Amino acid sequence: MEKRFVGAIDQGTTSTRFIIFDRFGNPIGASQKEHKQIFPKPGWVEHDPIEIWENTKYVIRDAIERAGISPCEIASIGITNQRETTIVWDKNTGKPFYNAIVWQDTRTKDDVEILIKNGLNDWFKSKTGLPISTYFSLLKLKWVLDNVDSVKLEASKGNALFGTIDTYLIWLLTGGPNGGKHITDVTNASRTMLLNIGNLEWDKEILNSFDIPLSMLPEIRPSSDPNLYGFTKLDFLDCEIPIGGTLGDQQAALVGQTCFDVGEAKNTYGTGCFLLLNTGNHIVRSSSGLITTVAYKFGDNPQNYALEGSIAITGALVQWLRDNLKIINKSSEIEELAKSVPDNGGVYFVPAFSGLFAPYWRTDARGVIVGLTRYANRGHIARAALEATAYQTKDVINAMEQDSNIKLEVLKVDGGMVVDELLMQFQADILGVPVIRPKVIETTALGASYAAGLAVKFFTSVEELKKNWAVDKKWTPKMDESERFRLYKNWLRAVEKSFHLAED
Repeated sequence: MEKRFVGAIDQGTTSTRFIIFDRFGNPIGASQKEHKQIFPKPGWVEHDPIEIWENTKYVIRDAIERAGISPCEIASIGITNQRETTIVWDKNTGKPFYNAIVWQDTRTKDDVEILIKNGLNDWFKSKTGLPISTYFSLLKLKWVLDNVDSVKLEASKGNALFGTIDTYLIWLLTGGPNGGKHITDVTNASRTMLLNIGNLEWDKEILNSFDIPLSMLPEIRPSSDPNLYGFTKLDFLDCEIPIGGTLGDQQAALVGQTCFDVGEAKNTYGTGCFLLLNTGNHIVRSSSGLITTVAYKFGDNPQNYALEGSIAITGALVQWLRDNLKIINKSSEIEELAKSVPDNGGVYFVPAFSGLFAPYWRTDARGVIVGLTRYANRGHIARAALEATAYQTKDVINAMEQDSNIKLEVLKVDGGMVVDELLMQFQADILGVPVIRPKVIETTALGASYAAGLAVKFFTSVEELKKNWAVDKKWTPKMDESERFRLYKNWLRAVEKSFHLAED
C-alpha cells in the first residue's frame, strides 16, 4: 500500500494527541485526550503513566479512524513529548514504581540548594549545559531511588528502567515486557542533567556521584534515525508502523518551524513558554541564565545545538484562572475577558507557581499579583495573566541577545496560545519586533512527523521541509518606546516581589 502520510504522537503536559500529516505538512486527521494533573502536596506535580499510555493508544486509533485511512498508509511515526518528566518502571511487568514526576515539580528544591551551596553549579553546566534545577530529570530520578520502596534494589538487579515520556512510550509501543526497545534521542537525553553535552554520552562521573546504575538508562539515538527505533506492536492496527524519530517538544517545534539556520528562533506558547535559538554545530555557553541544549541530530549528520529560555507557567496560568479561580469557563474565553478592559489597570501577575525558570532560576519565588486597587476587576486580572506571558518572553529574549550577540529581527510563534490575537499583538508591542504565526500552528507534532519522515526517506531533505512553511499572520509593533519601557520596568519590579516567598 502506498505510504502517503506520517504520524506524530504529541504527549504534552496536559494531554496526548495523535496527528496525521500529508507530504506537504498539512494535518489530515487528529485526536486529543486530556489526562489528570495530580498534586499530592504543594509544589508536587505528578501524572499517571498508565493513563498516559491508555490515552496514547486511544488517540492513535481515533485519529486513524477520523482520517478514514489505513494505518498501512502511514510511512512512519514520530514522538514528541513533555521533557524532563521522569518515570521509573519494572521492565518485567511494565508497571511504574511511582507516578511520573512532572517537569514542573519542585519537591527536590532542598537538594538543589545543597548542590548549589556546595559549588557544583558550574560543574554541571560545563558537563551538561544545564544549571542545577528542580526542572530536570536527575534529581527526580534520585528522589524515586531514595524514597520509593524496592526501587533501589530492583535497579541494582537491572529490573528498573528510567526514561522520560518518549522512552516510556517507545518501550511500550515496541512490545513492552516482550522485547520493547529502551531508547531515547539526543534532545530528550540532554534534558536529564545526565548527558555529557559534548560527546552525547551518559556521563559516568555524574552517574557514579549519584549512585545511578547505567543499566537504568536508555540507549541514546539520533532524533531522526534511519536505523529506526522499532515497529509498533498494537493489536488494533492492521500492520506494524516504523517508529523513525523523536524530539523533545520544544526541539520538535524548532524543527516544525524549519529553523535550520544559525540565528533562527521560535517561541512555543503552551503550558509553559519555550524560546529556542539555533546556534549550529557549536555549543554556546550562556552567562545570562539560559540553557544550552541539543537542538536535533538527523542520522549521521552532526548535531545542532540551541540556546533555550524555559518559562514554567504561561498557558497553565489560563488553566489556573479557569479551574482554581473559575473566572472563565473555558480557556478560549480569556481573550474576550481581557479585551473587556483597555489596559491592565496597573495590575501585574507573576506566575511563579513553581519558582521562576529562565533567566532567573529562583526556586524561592512564588506567584504574586501586584498593583491591585478597588478599580481592578477580573478583566484586569485576565489581561495581566496574558501580558505575563509576553513579559516573560521578553526576559528570555533579552538574555538570548546578550549571550548570542544576535539581535532578534522577527519571532516565529506556535502553540495553543497563538490563536489569542490580543496576546500576539502585545507580544510584538513589548518586544518591538514583528511576530509571525505560520499556517500550521501544530508545529510540535509537525516537527516530530518531519523527523519520522526523514528517517524513512518520506521526506528527502530539510530543503523540502522549508518549502512547506508558510505565513498565516504577522503582527507588527504599535506601542511607543516610552510606553514599552514603562510597562516593562513595572514588570521587573513585580518580579522582584515574587522572590523569597517559598517556605523554608
